[in-house]
Amino acid sequence: MKLSVFTVVTPDLTPEELAAAAKEAGLDGIEWRFKEIPQDALEEQPSFWRRNLCSIDPSASDAELERFARAAQDNGLKTVSVTPYLQAGDLKGTERVLQVAQKLGAQTIRVGVPAYNGTQHFNELYALELEYLKGVELLAKQYGVKCLLETHHNTITASVSGVYRLVSQFNPEHIGVLFDPGNMVHEGYENFRMGMEMLGPYLAHVHIKNTGWKKTEVREDGSQAWTSYWEPNLQGIVNWKQVLTDLKAVGYAGYIGVEDFSGLYGSKELLKKFNEETRALLASI
Repeated sequence: MKLSVFTVVTPDLTPEELAAAAKEAGLDGIEWRFKEIPQDALEEQPSFWRRNLCSIDPSASDAELERFARAAQDNGLKTVSVTPYLQAGDLKGTERVLQVAQKLGAQTIRVGVPAYNGTQHFNELYALELEYLKGVELLAKQYGVKCLLETHHNTITASVSGVYRLVSQFNPEHIGVLFDPGNMVHEGYENFRMGMEMLGPYLAHVHIKNTGWKKTEVREDGSQAWTSYWEPNLQGIVNWKQVLTDLKAVGYAGYIGVEDFSGLYGSKELLKKFNEETRALLASI
């Protein structure tokens, strides 16, 4: 297995700084965040989801895209993915991401999945996603870049069973799954090994992060409320040694991409810690 970084977690580094830091840390690849910086965030301190200095602007010219390609190439790193925040049904936006991914030599992108909050019936959202994926599959085949659905809380693909119901209707050469156990602690938990076996050839990429649960307020009826929150990779509910053991057992040999939102480490320290911890775990199994 190879190691990469999703640049959402290195918001204070420029593309050049990130690539140099990833090389120094010993990583193999980069997943470029694909999102504009909001106008009202331009003077803010760098942050994961707003003023992220290590993001590709969707309107970037070919010359601007070359900056990201060169940053990776100059440091001997693979551009693994271009990772946007697409809406389900947005085929025009999806094609734009695929065009960028093709130019950068990326092997995958992340595609849109409907959020679920109870305001629209699941079956309607499922039908929307299924129709969208029919178009996505054609585009993926056209551009030679695999399109991934992520297991993510608050969406219709929170669980592996949920995402498999969708992707199993498509060719795994073009449509796959970004498997995120940390997200599945928030919502969608199923036995991780079972999920890997279920996905089979659709298991295309893995994100590593971790999650905890803690008590919050007492509800009006007197019962105890709980909330989930981010933890460092090896300090939360997900047993990453076991997950990596299971990934090895099912024959997964792709990338493990760090997406640690705990805020415990600075960007460069995070990359070094991720490399040291994960390679030690891989060596022990």
